Amino acid sequence: MKRKKIAYLFYLIMILAGFGLVTQLFGNTRGFLTSMFMMLGFAVAIFALLYFLVNRSRGSSDEMKKYKQAVKQSKSKYNQAAPKKPAHVPTINKKAATARKGKKRPTHLRVIEGNKSKEKDRATF
Repeated sequence: MKRKKIAYLFYLIMILAGFGLVTQLFGNTRGFLTSMFMMLGFAVAIFALLYFLVNRSRGSSDEMKKYKQAVKQSKSKYNQAAPKKPAHVPTINKKAATARKGKKRPTHLRVIEGNKSKEKDRATF
């Protein structure tokens, strides 16, 4: 019940404000437009002041410059365009091509040969 009263009060205030704007517009047009432009000017001035204060406090710190440089390097490294294929592609034996695909080894791993026969069997200790 209390919410309905608040809603009716809100609607009544909105209707009175609209009525006041219309009467001010038709009764004192020059004063109405002057006050509207002044409010708009103050709003823009306050917004600009806050915007520049916030941006200056953030600023372009040394860390931000380093971050932007790192992003630029990363993009140049990972966003390279795919190389164009040559017009003439030599024919490859299909069996050899499929055999190589199945047994591809990771390039970052390699086998180190050592003297395994000379080592002691550690399981017997």
